[in-house]
Amino acid sequence: MTRLHYAWVIAGVTFCVLLVTAAVRATPGVLMVPLEQEFGWSTAAISGAIAINIALFGLIGPFAASLMNRWGVRRLVLCALALLTVSVALTTQMKAQWQFTLLWGFCVGAGTGITAMVLAVVVANRWFESRRGLVLGLLSAANATGQLLFLPVLARFIQASGWRSAALAVAGIAALVFVLVFLLMKDQPEELGLKPFGWQAACEGRTVAAKALEPLPALRLALRSPAFWVLGGSFFMCGASTNGLVGTHLIPACHDFGISEVRAAGLLAMMGIFDIVGTTASGWLTDRFSSRYLLFAYYSLRGLSLLFLPHTLASGGANLNWFAVFYGLDWIATVPPTVRLTANAFGRENTGVVYGWIGAAHQLGASLAALVAGTLRTVMGDYRPSFWSIGVLCFLTGFVFLFCREALEQSATMPVPEMVSA
Repeated sequence: MTRLHYAWVIAGVTFCVLLVTAAVRATPGVLMVPLEQEFGWSTAAISGAIAINIALFGLIGPFAASLMNRWGVRRLVLCALALLTVSVALTTQMKAQWQFTLLWGFCVGAGTGITAMVLAVVVANRWFESRRGLVLGLLSAANATGQLLFLPVLARFIQASGWRSAALAVAGIAALVFVLVFLLMKDQPEELGLKPFGWQAACEGRTVAAKALEPLPALRLALRSPAFWVLGGSFFMCGASTNGLVGTHLIPACHDFGISEVRAAGLLAMMGIFDIVGTTASGWLTDRFSSRYLLFAYYSLRGLSLLFLPHTLASGGANLNWFAVFYGLDWIATVPPTVRLTANAFGRENTGVVYGWIGAAHQLGASLAALVAGTLRTVMGDYRPSFWSIGVLCFLTGFVFLFCREALEQSATMPVPEMVSA
């Protein structure tokens, strides 16, 4: 009875996968200034490749969820890690902008898309009957924290040895995680003769869940649901305000104010550390309180912090540290309540694939924000319009959840159409 349930081993391995693959995807943010200096590429051009990376990360997610059901989590994650290791290693040989777009945009985007946020949802649903919100919070934190935590180390690597050494180090870490997954990852508890963690005898009589929808039928069903538009639209703004704007452009924005890349990367790392606390706490809160009110608080407070960010950058000093702490706590805290509302609206069996499409909206928002902010910086020489506009939109998004109760509950009783796979 005191023996560790293997579900926690799976959660630990998944945490490492999400941490490292997210770090791989975020690496171009710290490479932006060195690539501009060595190759003369503009911020807009580099941002275009990053936008492709972010968009693919989101769009592949729903299909990855379906492939996990068909081919298995372990096999698919191994393929993704192999692609990432090779692609990142090859970037050390690139000479032209199209090579950067191909490797960091398309290949890394596809590889990280397979290990997108849906991986956390699939693992939590398969391996945990209880503590699911807490586990989902931890895994979501890994996905966001990996984008931030390694950046100071990479910035120092680049200062000491150049950006190619940093790329090789990232490729080596991805290869180590490949070995970890090969040795420890399992697809289902039944492979080990186990039930999900927290399974009780009362669960035995539960009706077997319907087979999950395929990605495109799931999208057609979701598009007819008001809940999908509320959750997808809010997640669009979540991605725009995190991965797209702050995750991609905070370092060059700091550079504009004379703040070093190492200091700026340290701010992102601080956000990553506090993101673990904030998102884990959000999972705990989601198990106990209304998801709508949590999302109202997360989005409105995030919007306010972005409105004040230009002033904070101008003042520098300790104020930036406070911004990093606050923004880190709220970075991806939206995930656990969004997943809870998705499960309530579309059923547990369809949570992974529908949330995959909601996650795609997250990444499309991030992609658009990365591209537009980079373009505005190139044209206007200033990031302030981007910070202000997205801050206002986040603030308004929070208030949507005060008035959307009927929309979120309407689809909870929506019958599943005959397009369900046989």
